Amino acid sequence: MTQIIALAAEARNGAGKGTARQTRRDGRIPAVIYGNKEKPVTISLEAVNFTRVLHKPGFFTHLYDVTVDGVTTRTLPRDVQFDPVTDRPLHVDFLRVSDTTEIVVKVPVEFTGHDASPGLKRGGVLNIVRHEVEMHVRANDIPEHLTVSLEGFDVGASIHISAVKLPEGTSLVVTDRDFTVATIAAPSGLKSEENAAAAAEA
Repeated sequence: MTQIIALAAEARNGAGKGTARQTRRDGRIPAVIYGNKEKPVTISLEAVNFTRVLHKPGFFTHLYDVTVDGVTTRTLPRDVQFDPVTDRPLHVDFLRVSDTTEIVVKVPVEFTGHDASPGLKRGGVLNIVRHEVEMHVRANDIPEHLTVSLEGFDVGASIHISAVKLPEGTSLVVTDRDFTVATIAAPSGLKSEENAAAAAEA
């Protein structure tokens, strides 16, 4: 189950670019909570604290209990707009969620079993094709990561999504093909040996 993190916020009166600019001048980040067939609520977040939270791993797959004026709303961050020059967060969108909310999220991929991979033991290189995989999940059951075992894979192997055990209650967004998650490529030394052997045979 995903982490649930407490996040304090303040109500923000009004919308529009002028109000948002003033909010940022005050050291806060404009944000909005929307969804679940309820009226959107405009809020602001303390810039330094939120930026610290934003840069922790798994920001978009963790739930946040946002408290405004004593009222707490469970949310999932859906979008962060950044300044193109300074890369500072400019605005945040939070989606209201409940126990039954089903969403699509990008779940990070974690690789295990490096020591049990013949290909990596021979000096092969792990090429990660998908660092994240889009999945259908319930908001309260977002996996921290998708675990991909490298055990038994040799040089030249392609690891497809069908070889990965999906967490219970989740499903893939892409279902029309068995896409590649990672490959194990030959090291440059082994490639040179294979090319020389092929040339000799020719």
